[in-house]
Amino acid sequence: MKIVYLGAGAAGMYCGSCLHDNTLAAALLALGEDVLLMPTYTPLRTDEQDVSESRLFFGGINVYLQQHSALFRHTPWFIDALLDRPSIINWVTKGGPSVEASRLGDLTVSMLAGEHGRQRKEIDKLVHWLASDARPDVVHLSNAMLLGMAREIRKLGIPVLCSLSGEDIFLEKLVEPFYSQARGILRERGGEIEGHVALNHYYADFMAGYMDVPRERIHVIPHGLNLAGHGTRRDRGDGVAVIGYLARICADKGLHNLIAAAELLAEDPSVPPFAIRAAGYLGNSDRPYLETINERVARWKQPDRFRYVGELTRAEKIAFLQGLDVMSLPTVYHESKGLSVLEALANAVPVVLPAHGAFPEVIEQTGGGLLYDPQDPRALAAQLKRLLTNPAERAALGASGQQAVHRDFQAAEMAERTRDLYQQVLAQRQTPHRAAADGLRK
Repeated sequence: MKIVYLGAGAAGMYCGSCLHDNTLAAALLALGEDVLLMPTYTPLRTDEQDVSESRLFFGGINVYLQQHSALFRHTPWFIDALLDRPSIINWVTKGGPSVEASRLGDLTVSMLAGEHGRQRKEIDKLVHWLASDARPDVVHLSNAMLLGMAREIRKLGIPVLCSLSGEDIFLEKLVEPFYSQARGILRERGGEIEGHVALNHYYADFMAGYMDVPRERIHVIPHGLNLAGHGTRRDRGDGVAVIGYLARICADKGLHNLIAAAELLAEDPSVPPFAIRAAGYLGNSDRPYLETINERVARWKQPDRFRYVGELTRAEKIAFLQGLDVMSLPTVYHESKGLSVLEALANAVPVVLPAHGAFPEVIEQTGGGLLYDPQDPRALAAQLKRLLTNPAERAALGASGQQAVHRDFQAAEMAERTRDLYQQVLAQRQTPHRAAADGLRK
């Protein structure tokens, strides 16, 4: 089967969607499928072996220029290709992409409008390549913000599937009139393709209503990990319990909630010695946020309780996780993925998570942690205290989570289920043609 998977790059940022897309493409390749993982906007960044192609579609520079200047909507393709070079895009987006929704409303609407938007030339390039060079059996879009491409792709007779990957978080920050326009186009175009894929039932249920798509057309295929290297926690033996945070350093991910809980724990003499270690991507736009965290921590009696250890490679990430006693990802928004939670559980690290989004489902499936009321910082502190003061429960939850992840969240299984979905979609498309042919023969 020939598969073209269109992934959305996030410039220099480690992005959960990029990590998922690369892991899935690599696992499909391992199954013997012919997969082309094609970046859009910017090159993909992953902490595993990058299996994406070097060619880029909808290069971020061209997309921006075409939005704001009619001249660039008519430049020759070879000129555009110069601006699509990965080295150029990486240089322009160094320090993190500009993704403030309040400033990108018009561009978002134009991209969703597809052949009617200002990036029509980019769609023409993609369609030409699909028809003349790639000739895939199926095209898979990495998120619903790419749905503007789908209508012209389907005119080639190629079925299109689309993953759902936290689009609401961005869309809900758009300002009017762009918010209403984007939601309207999304509802229109979301129902035109062959189906959608969500990583969990929570997000499938939510997006069915958000996009006005029949729930049965959203297929749930849980994320699968490349488990190489995961699995063994290290006993540091220093008597200090380490609470970890692994995610982008930004307000949406809720590091400040963990800091607030740590302050409450520090006031409780019955809590054993502990430390907070945070890791993850830090973009230029979020540096002031981290500065407020550091200023707050500097006023603690023991400011060395907290340390941001930076952005991690895959090997460093696994070592970081294996040095934790508990991990918490206290997101402000309703998380649609939570991949780092599965990574923590893969190393027998129990988790403490807000009872919203996909997290209750993860805890139910794995038995690997505790939930708390996301509106109450004291509830987070109480659940952390429960695990800090009860090593036996920590170990039991960690073992349960590890067993579940190694059993049910493997990359190979994710790839097999995705391949089955592709085959199902292709079979359904062929059935009407066979029926028509049978009718002609009769």
